[in-house]
Formats: sequence, C-alpha cells, structure tokens
Amino acid sequence: MEDSVPILTKSDSIEQEKLIPSSDEMIEKGLGRFGWVEFVQCILVSFAMFFDAQQSFISIYSDDYPTWHCNDFTTCSTSSDICKLPKSSWTWDGPSSKTIISQWGLECASSFITGLPQSSFFIGCLLGSFLLATLADTSLGRKNMLILSCLSMSITSIVIVFSTNVWVYSAFKFLIGFWRSSIGTCVLVLLTEKVSTEWRFTVGIVEYFCFTLGYMSLPGIAYVNRNSSWKTLYVWTSIPAIVYSIIAYIFVTESPRWLLMQGRQQEAMAMLKGVSSVESGADDLTASLLKATPKQKASIFQLYSSIAEIFERSWALKRMIEIMVLGIGIGMVYFGMPLAVGNLGFDIYLAVVFNALMEIPSCVATYFLENCRRRPSILVFSIASGICSIMSVVVGNWLQGVKVGLSLISFFSACTAYNVFLIYIIELFPTSVRNTTTSLVRQAIVFGNIFSPFLISAGRKNDFFSYGVFGIVIISSCITLLGLPETKGIALCDTMDQQEKKENTSV
Repeated sequence: MEDSVPILTKSDSIEQEKLIPSSDEMIEKGLGRFGWVEFVQCILVSFAMFFDAQQSFISIYSDDYPTWHCNDFTTCSTSSDICKLPKSSWTWDGPSSKTIISQWGLECASSFITGLPQSSFFIGCLLGSFLLATLADTSLGRKNMLILSCLSMSITSIVIVFSTNVWVYSAFKFLIGFWRSSIGTCVLVLLTEKVSTEWRFTVGIVEYFCFTLGYMSLPGIAYVNRNSSWKTLYVWTSIPAIVYSIIAYIFVTESPRWLLMQGRQQEAMAMLKGVSSVESGADDLTASLLKATPKQKASIFQLYSSIAEIFERSWALKRMIEIMVLGIGIGMVYFGMPLAVGNLGFDIYLAVVFNALMEIPSCVATYFLENCRRRPSILVFSIASGICSIMSVVVGNWLQGVKVGLSLISFFSACTAYNVFLIYIIELFPTSVRNTTTSLVRQAIVFGNIFSPFLISAGRKNDFFSYGVFGIVIISSCITLLGLPETKGIALCDTMDQQEKKENTSV
C-alpha cells in the first residue's frame, strides 16, 4: 500500500506564510527590551553629540570681539570708535591671541570677513550632508559613518591651530563642518533603529541631553582659558573626541535594521537573538528574517540610490520639501540664537550659560511631549519662539533684563520644537532612506544658517537683522505643517513600499 502524502494547496501555503510574523513585527518584538546593555549603547552613541555641540558653538568664544581699554586718554575714550583711533592709544584686555579678531587685527574688518569662518563651517555642513549622508544608508552603515565623521572632525580641529590668517582658518572651519555634518544624523538614526517604538522618543532625549552637556561645557572651558589663546579651546575639545572615537569603534554595535536592509540577515539575527524578549520566539525570528528579500551590496553606482527613491515618488518628494522648509525656520533660531548672544550686551560667559541651561527644561518638556501629537507640539513652540524673538527687538536695550528674558524664552521654545522636529523626521520616512532624508533636512537647516553669521554681524547695529529676522522666518515656516501627516505611535517601516502601503491603508 502506498504511503499517503499530504498535499499542500496554494491556499494552505498562503495561510502558512501568514502565520509567520513579518520581519518588521519581529524586529519590533526583538528590540522591545531596554536593559543596562541597551542603555550603555545609547549613552555611547549619544555622547558623540557632546563633541558635536562643542564644535558647533566654539566660535562664540574663538571668533568673539574681545574687550579693550585706552592707553592714552587724551585721544581715546571708551565710547570712541576703535577704527578711528591710533593703534598706540588703545590695547586689548588680555593677550592679543585671545580670539581671531585680536590676533589677526580684524576689529575693523567688514561683517563679511568676520562672519566668513562660521559661514564656511555651515557651508561645509551643507556639502558634507549631501556627500556623506547616503553612505550611511548604503556602503558604510550608521556606526562606521559616525566614527569616521567624529574622528575626522576632531583631527581637523587640532590642525586648525596652525592657521596663519582668517582665510586659512575659514578653510579649516569648512572641513570641520564637512566632517561634522553627518554626526547628528547618524546618532539619531542609529539610536532610533536600535530600539522599539516604545523607547524611540526616550533615546532621542538622551541625544539632546548629551548635546546640551557639550554646549554647557563651553563656557567653563572658555572661562578657565580666558587669558589664553583661542587655539587652546580647540585642543581642549579635540583630544577627548579622538579618545571617544576609538572607544566607540570598539564597543558600539550596528543597527539591526540596516544590517537586514543590506541582506546581512545572519548578523541581524545574532544581534536580535541576544535579546531576551525574542528568546522564546527564535524560530519565528529566523523565519521572518529569512523571508525578507536580501538587498544586494551597494556598488559605487548605487551609493546615491536612496535619493533616487525619494524623487521616484511624488508623495515622498512633496513631504521632503515641506519638512526641509520647516527645518530652515526652526534651525535658524536654534543655531542662530546662541551665536547671537554677543548682541545682547550681556556678559558672554553668563549669556551662554543661561542659553545652555534652557536646553535642560527643553529636554524635560520634550520627554512629557512623548504622548502628544507631533504637529501641534512643533507648531505651538515654533510660534512662541518667533513671537518672543520679535518682542525682544521691540523692547530694545531700554529694558535689558526683559530683552534677555525674552531671548531665553524664545531659545527654550525653539529647542523644544527642534527636539520634537528631529523625532518627527525619523518617523516620516522608512529605513531604506531614513538616513538620507534626515541628512537632507539637516542640509536645509544648515543652508538657513549660512546667512546667520552675516545677519548677526549686521544685528550688532540693528537687532531686527538678527532677532527680528529669526522670528519672522520660524513663524512663516510653520505653514508647511498643514501638508504633513501625524506620526505619533506609528511603527517604523523598512521600505518605501511598506510606508506607502501603510499610509494608503490608514487613509
């Protein structure tokens, strides 16, 4: 008698395949636990933002106009125009090498020359975001791109001490900006892809907190070295960053989502199986990951394919443009306000400390906004920032305390809007283009800030050109929120097709 062999029909095969959870579901389940190992990984990755903040705002002190005093009171007074005084009648307070202004005699230079170094930094960020961003989505990955960027930025910021004039200095600032450009993007993407939806907002706050610590460290370092050369600041901030890069290279792990998208299922499987939440479902995990379509290793001609993916879909391109415009407005206030503290007529060390302290309540506010909708949160804080910025111009120097207070409230509101905005970017696009889209948005932010140094220089004579313009831009940019979707509580997708299918289903 012949053995009876069960025959699987096509419908049975489909039903059996449906029983196997999708790779996206299993990754979410695998990343659901957040223990000490995950916490240490979060801190290690986030601490790159500490050094990123230092290089972003170091020009507040290195490029500042130092104070001076008269030597000959017959020809000089404290209210005199320094450019109309003979050089022998006045001298700088402290060493002549305290800032680049005093070392290279730029006290009477045009706003273009004095603003050139920081503008070069932002131009470097703009170019770097375009050239480096997609490498993290394709050949290098999140971890390697982060280490390369942080190490290269640190080495360049040591070499900058050998600058002989403002032109060479500006060229090095361009390179620092170029290498620094992908750090924030890689940190945010790597953090959010290594945790489940439940923990996504929390790890984002850790990144902001590390950035805040880096910003807060600058006044202390600058004050300790207030009688030293500007070069000392770069050395003090560069060497620890090099040490960090080595430690991070050894201990930081890659994103399991990126490994899966590159067809490296075995590596992603080994990482996820080490998490206790999937130990009981190891077979489901294996089946789910092997079911996913492997992605071929990117060739030199495919490195920028993620950008092409965005242009191929009208909804993605429209969303990209809208979020970039919003980024210009929020970013101009977030980065412009700290750089403009010298225009407040307040002690520059205390002004930076007060601004940095605003980041702390901003992180707390961001934490409590986790369960709030993204679009209204960004809208409310952006408009509040813009109104306070414009009001500080109206108040003027007649009420110095009120002016400083309004600028602090404006910066706090911009910080909170910026923090929620960065999480919002991550949730708008799938894994296959997430690093690229986040970097393109940061490019837009940087593009707006290229003009900030010139506005700040012009703002020394008229506050409207700095704080007034900042307020108008951030309020105007909020119009784009009308065309963007809400993303609160939505699980991350891996491909553009998944994203498109999910959004069509929700409509």
